[in-house]
Amino acid sequence: MSDDLNLDDFMCFALYTANHAMNRVYKPMLDALDLTYPQYLVMVTLWKEDGQTVGGIGEKLHLESSTLTPLLKRLEATGYVRRERGKDDERVVIIRLTEQGRELRKRAAAIPGCILDASGREFVELKRLAADVFTLRDTLSRRVT
Repeated sequence: MSDDLNLDDFMCFALYTANHAMNRVYKPMLDALDLTYPQYLVMVTLWKEDGQTVGGIGEKLHLESSTLTPLLKRLEATGYVRRERGKDDERVVIIRLTEQGRELRKRAAAIPGCILDASGREFVELKRLAADVFTLRDTLSRRVT
């Protein structure tokens, strides 16, 4: 009889433990920037395109606005972003980088290279792995919605 409950065969366990290992690599770099990983993701999103709505950021990061709102308030308290109400619709909240938030990008510029080095993999190999994981995420998301 085969053992169907073997942790080494669980994709979810592999992803879970890899996530923990990845977070341990990120932590000292993000601590130096006074950011958590989710805050870092918001900043990366804004560095690519400033002036996004909370809903737009949530869509890109696969996060609900109820999760993003306290995170954005903390980023605002650190001086990295400011929140503005939409001119046409006050229910819409637009997130804009402050000068301090734009400057932070320079300090964060080395992080991707450090992560690549820590992985021991080539960039193209990690891109393929990420694409496979995103495909898995999307396939699983369609199953539960």
